[in-house]
Amino acid sequence: MRKLSPDTPYLAIDKKLLAKNIESMAKKTSKARINLRPHVKTHKIPELAKLQLASGAVGITVATIGEAEVFAKKGIRDIFIAYPLLVSESKLKRLVKLSRKVKLTLAIDSTQGAKALAKGLAGVKVLVEIDSGHHRSGCDPKQAGEVALGAKTLGLNPVGIFTFPGHSYKPKGAKQAVADEQRALKEAATTMAKVGIEAKIISSGSTPSAGFSAESSGKSVKAKSLVNELRPGVYVFNDAQQLELGTCTVNQIALWAVATVVSVTGNRMILDSGSKTLGADRAGWATGYGRLLDFPEARIEALSEHHATAVFPKTKKARPGAKASGGKLPKIGDLVRVIPNHVCNAVNLVDQVYLVESQKVVGSWKVAARGRNS
Repeated sequence: MRKLSPDTPYLAIDKKLLAKNIESMAKKTSKARINLRPHVKTHKIPELAKLQLASGAVGITVATIGEAEVFAKKGIRDIFIAYPLLVSESKLKRLVKLSRKVKLTLAIDSTQGAKALAKGLAGVKVLVEIDSGHHRSGCDPKQAGEVALGAKTLGLNPVGIFTFPGHSYKPKGAKQAVADEQRALKEAATTMAKVGIEAKIISSGSTPSAGFSAESSGKSVKAKSLVNELRPGVYVFNDAQQLELGTCTVNQIALWAVATVVSVTGNRMILDSGSKTLGADRAGWATGYGRLLDFPEARIEALSEHHATAVFPKTKKARPGAKASGGKLPKIGDLVRVIPNHVCNAVNLVDQVYLVESQKVVGSWKVAARGRNS
């Protein structure tokens, strides 16, 4: 790999692959007649969000008030905070200010959360979060009507339901997660209808399940009983988890860390991209802490803060300069491209990302919403 200008380690985005990934999801959701509202916590970059909007996204999804404030400041005007906020007085003031600038939609999963929002945000649109099998936040689908009615009584404007089928993040889990999602959303929409509230927005989102959700909705005659909005995030870059799950191919990996080989012992190589570059996520089913883009047989088997241990299969050829399936094995001083396991965490660790065309750095973007966790 040709030496690039920034000092390693750094994160690089392939502009061409990024554009393809954005366009692919836009076409998929458009064909299924589903609104796309991408989750921008993956990248936290306003310039990238604007590319998604230009490709047909109806708005963006964020996780925190701080993220919403950053994107609103950059001119994005339709924002959903997909988190069941239990607001303090100071957070409520921030939301009120934000609601005057953008078309704001908020999340609730309890009457208690609705009460806190209603103190200063009468009339604001809310979606009721339901648990569709991931068992994180979200009320039981049977309670959606009760929560929605409580919110309406308090002066909020419940317009729909949303869920996160996070149990799609396991091998062969996406199809079952979508089946669970569909059942839960139908039940929740029914309970809302029984109290006289229509679930106009039925929103779901995870990159592994997005294709199955789009397929289900695209084949449905009764659109209101199924998903009509998707909120995937990772698809813009993809990562080692998506690769291992089969959600993407290696040709759809649009972001990687550029690292230097600093030490070699046999088939083990130490890279300067440790957990403070890649993040430390490793699901129980994952085969490593990351992969090398140009050496598919290698794995990142250990991480410390500034060290990544890349291990190649033990063969007679497993020595620096020897041939491997991805080319000659790296030597000390060589640059390698590392695919993080969880790209959202990796991006949140850096101040900026570099834009690459034909392995040449052509620009950079500031990770503007980095660290905006409240």
